[in-house]
Amino acid sequence: MKQWVLSEMERLINLLKRDQSQDGSWDYAFETGVATDSYMIILLRSLEIHEEKLIQALSERIVSKQEKNGAWKLFYDEGPGNLSATIEAYYGLLYSGYANSEDPNMKKAEQFILQHGGLNEAGMFTKIMLALTGQQAWPKFFPIPLEAILLPVHFPLNLYDISVFGRANMVPLLLLAHEKYQLTTPQTPDLSHLYVHFDERSGHHFFRESDRILEWRNYLSSLTKALQSSFYTLNHLEEIAAEQAKQYMLKRIESDGTFLNYFSATFLMIFAFMSQGFSKKDKKIRNAVNGLKSMATLIDGRVHMQYTTADVWNTSLISYTLQEAGVSEKDDVIQKANRYLLSRQQFKYGDWVVHNPSTSPGGWGFSDLNTINPDVDDTTASLRAIQKILSYQPGFHQAWERGTQWGMSMQNTDGGWPSFERNVDKKILNLLPVQGGEFLLLDPSTADLTGRTLEFLGNFTNVNKNHSAIARGIEWLRKKQNQNGSWYGRWGICYIYGTWAAVTGLIACGADSKAPMLRKAVQWLKDIQNEDGGWGESCKSDTEKRYMPLKASTLTHTAWALDALISASSSPTPAIEKGIQFLIEKGNNKNWTHNYPKGQGMGGAFYIHYHSYRYIYPLLALSHYKHKFQREAV
Repeated sequence: MKQWVLSEMERLINLLKRDQSQDGSWDYAFETGVATDSYMIILLRSLEIHEEKLIQALSERIVSKQEKNGAWKLFYDEGPGNLSATIEAYYGLLYSGYANSEDPNMKKAEQFILQHGGLNEAGMFTKIMLALTGQQAWPKFFPIPLEAILLPVHFPLNLYDISVFGRANMVPLLLLAHEKYQLTTPQTPDLSHLYVHFDERSGHHFFRESDRILEWRNYLSSLTKALQSSFYTLNHLEEIAAEQAKQYMLKRIESDGTFLNYFSATFLMIFAFMSQGFSKKDKKIRNAVNGLKSMATLIDGRVHMQYTTADVWNTSLISYTLQEAGVSEKDDVIQKANRYLLSRQQFKYGDWVVHNPSTSPGGWGFSDLNTINPDVDDTTASLRAIQKILSYQPGFHQAWERGTQWGMSMQNTDGGWPSFERNVDKKILNLLPVQGGEFLLLDPSTADLTGRTLEFLGNFTNVNKNHSAIARGIEWLRKKQNQNGSWYGRWGICYIYGTWAAVTGLIACGADSKAPMLRKAVQWLKDIQNEDGGWGESCKSDTEKRYMPLKASTLTHTAWALDALISASSSPTPAIEKGIQFLIEKGNNKNWTHNYPKGQGMGGAFYIHYHSYRYIYPLLALSHYKHKFQREAV
């Protein structure tokens, strides 16, 4: 077994070294289905930008992902298909001009859409896109009035009570909904044949709970009335709010022209700017489009528009994992990677400072050109990568101190850690009639962020294990453990991910592996192991709110489960040995499980296939197995 472990580790190490970019980063794809491909076509056609080569390439990729029944899916075992994804793909293909509504595959897509309720049953964000491009009317009332953007941070509810990733989409959306802006061209397709009840094209059913919409709008409007005085009329407030929304976006445009490096936020920003009088040829519009184009990547020979790039995330994880696998921190591959990471540390005050005003910048973000939106996970991941070179590389020690301080300062008052901002967890916002609101509007403490932060503090810093921050983090995990022993992971799929992070974090901070909390977690992982020795979890876990088996094993899920079991075991158990065997035997195989999403942005709507994970996490698990059990593995 030992020789097989070493051989597989060597294969993965060589593969990762080979794939490093010239600047020291790894630019493995951040793949998110066909939505961004479709929206890019719709954007380019709406702006009358004739990027025919790109539009044709995106169209070809969309067609290649269509199911035999005419639908498109978000993940392999979703069922017959996803209605919103199918509508978006159909619309993108039709607008591209490289497909015709009478084509056999398009007729199949049309049939699927109509059989599943038509455009009437599309998701909220699909309906927003349809309204933007003239396919339906904007609703008469939007749950949040534009002037609510002016509410100060000390008010019971305000803009900064929404998560930064939600805020980035909501700010341009509020402006667009207020203006009821629509953009059509002579080539805009007519999708009216996809309405089951044509009268619903009016926008009356844009949201599903009309009473709640009015309740929220009235509540927020009453708050904004406090801003009015004899000097300002409502019209003045709306003008001021529109200007503030515009300035919010302008101040957060990155060097590539995108809004916080997010595709959806940039897409909405472009339309929002035009609603305020910007020309299609305005430099900011063109820069934003070029920024989105720069996110294009090749996957299996086809062009895909990434939602964002994952270069910092990939690089921090890979640099650390290679070092865990025995690659010297003095190796040129690690040196280049860590110089890249040092160049991406952030020194600007982003939105996080609103709820964390006494801390200096020092975190890392997710994407290559992110300079103002750090997150806890990327920060601790980058710090793991640079930890070994602190003593002899000038510049890294200060980076370490700033990053560690920033990461620790982000702990929520409940004891857990969020992703982007402290204490952005007002549950009342879950009552807003916003699809996926629990994922989009809030940034609560999560088991994955809390566990991984604890693992960093316990294994990579000199923070005392009895430190109050660690004690509070452990207590948060104790309270959030599910009855079956698992934890839910917000940013991965799903319970295996959360349980891995929690177990490794607890062990790193000195928890007894025989304690009930950890025994239950270990037993749960053993209970869900597949007969082939691997593990696999369905994306359905997000929407079902419980563990849903994939009925197949994936390399990444197996590696997460294994790493947790290895950390909590004093000797290699049969479950561990079977899992290791699975990683070795299946590491080079390719089938649908290798492309299955392992991350999510919004449960039920947005899933992520990280192309780096199938290399990173098996190598990490094998390395930890080797380090801990090398004598037994002889």
